[in-house]
Amino acid sequence: MILILSPGTRTDSAEYRQLSNHLATLQGVQVRVHSEHGIEQTLTELYLIGNTKSLDPTDMQALPCVERVVRVSQEYRVLGRHKDDSRPAYFDYNGVRFGQDTLHVFAGLCAVDNAEHVEIMLRALRDNGQVCTRMGAYKPRTSPYAFQGHGKACLPYVFELAGKYGIKVIAMEITHESHLDEINAALHQTGHPTGVMLQIGTRNTQNFELLKIVGRQTEMPILLKRGFGITLDESLNAAEYLASEGNRNVVFGLRGMKTNMGDPHRNLVDFAHVPVVKRLTRMPVCVDPSHSVGSRAASPDGILDVMHVTAQGVLAGANMVLVDFHPAPTRALVDGPQALLLKELPHFLEDVQIAREAYLRRVALAKKYPE
Repeated sequence: MILILSPGTRTDSAEYRQLSNHLATLQGVQVRVHSEHGIEQTLTELYLIGNTKSLDPTDMQALPCVERVVRVSQEYRVLGRHKDDSRPAYFDYNGVRFGQDTLHVFAGLCAVDNAEHVEIMLRALRDNGQVCTRMGAYKPRTSPYAFQGHGKACLPYVFELAGKYGIKVIAMEITHESHLDEINAALHQTGHPTGVMLQIGTRNTQNFELLKIVGRQTEMPILLKRGFGITLDESLNAAEYLASEGNRNVVFGLRGMKTNMGDPHRNLVDFAHVPVVKRLTRMPVCVDPSHSVGSRAASPDGILDVMHVTAQGVLAGANMVLVDFHPAPTRALVDGPQALLLKELPHFLEDVQIAREAYLRRVALAKKYPE
């Protein structure tokens, strides 16, 4: 059960203390507090975990400070959609809104190689009206001998250049809890010129201790990629780990399923699950066409497979696109063969816009012919 408190409720108020004292008397119920601090007010939700079946929602709503009560199902308690649940399906971070009705393109380097390429990439994004990017500093690799990323050494110049070119959010994978401290230190050192969306990669989707640690920090949102070789339900429960620890600003990423059934693509594209995730949860959904396709192959119509796959995700209602670009793919240290060229960036963005407009027309059509 979730108790949504009246906007602006102060945790040091007499009414809040009265509410807390009452909840402390409930047998077999634990209370977790989640607060969203906005510019003008704070929104607080109390998650009642445990034996809540006997609690009457009407009685709970009559308690001090309580504005609304949501009874949740067993699955995806924090992030899921529940009956009579009007909680928002969006969050704001560093001036950018991420929701189930928005769309942002995160084009950039799968792995940072040098400052020159970072600046070229960010300048191109600025010139094409973009405020988000992907920049890999920490790279988990299958081979222990492959390039693992520059790590904390590249963070200061990545953040400074992002600020220089007006980039507000950088999607950046982390693989260890120490990376949180390194990112925070670099942001502080450079004066917080940009924001970071922490990415949990497919290899770490079931690294539960990492999920707990990342979930306990609430300063930065999280992009959780679907784990390869596990079910959608298992991956959604991984997202719930993050939210249960306090950070519900989570984007769910589809990146293709690891199976030879997808050949010749790198993975079997799973973007038909975009509307499924949006139906089951309140998370925005990201698609990663680069790691799904894994090449620059084009069909006879002249359109790259990466663009075809991107359009499929956007047509299905994706809210974020994570895609590899590189100023010189032949010199890229990771996944160069699948990276798009900077000269293809305007084409890619226009193609995404076409698909987005088609999706919005489909939504309008569905409203015209309701069930």
